[in-house]
Amino acid sequence: MNIGVFDSGLGGLSVFREIMTELPQYNYIYLGDNARVPYGGRSSDMIYQFTRDAVNFLFQNDCQLIIIACNTSSAIALQRLQQEYLPQNYRDRRILGVLYPVAEHIADENIQRVGIMATRATVASNRYPKQIKKLAPNTQIFQVACPLLTPMIEEDEMEWEGFDLLLQRYINPLLERKIDGLILGSTHYGLITDRVKKHVPGSVKIISQGEVTAKKLRKYLKRHPEIEMKLAKDSKRIYFATDLNQRFEKLTKLFLGERFSKGVTLHLANI
Repeated sequence: MNIGVFDSGLGGLSVFREIMTELPQYNYIYLGDNARVPYGGRSSDMIYQFTRDAVNFLFQNDCQLIIIACNTSSAIALQRLQQEYLPQNYRDRRILGVLYPVAEHIADENIQRVGIMATRATVASNRYPKQIKKLAPNTQIFQVACPLLTPMIEEDEMEWEGFDLLLQRYINPLLERKIDGLILGSTHYGLITDRVKKHVPGSVKIISQGEVTAKKLRKYLKRHPEIEMKLAKDSKRIYFATDLNQRFEKLTKLFLGERFSKGVTLHLANI
């Protein structure tokens, strides 16, 4: 059986990269629903339907466990999938998201004042604050929408001199709130962790989704040997997308990096 990783596009490959780095021995299937991206402007029912389609595809391809790397799907569809879809269709399988691991990390590290950089859709959903408050109710949370970061990252403009000015524009309002932790709340933002660090004091802990999710997944599998024992360990990776457009090769290299992007073949998924 495989571990599945799903995102509404290819940004989730950055989370997948961290998971493969932390747990290279397992077999993985990645699915990016880039034909229907972005999910952020869709209704809750539509987001649930799209995410359910993706999850169903991965389960039909022998995934025992699925990580939803998409923030929007994690925020809006995950709980319903866990409570309704799994009991009715795949009782012995599991679906996890990226919000809970980050919120758990905030609680574990006792971070008191948290800043969140995310997309407009993620900020508008208010899911991160709600999840964090469940585990760390006394935490103060401040959010900033960063609508220009994702297109800049996808166009590989991170070395442009104006990129640092853009980061300052988004980060400074959070620093004014005296934060001691900063969540990079998008699958894309893991690529700019080092750049972000240049603009915040060393006392501020940077929380990258991919890194935290990968470490929490390791602990999850250790706690659940009944799931771990079912997973194949041949270090195989298969990549699917719902639209094989010309940007694939560029974005795959960008998000996976040189180590993992060599020899990657993307297959068309009909979901």
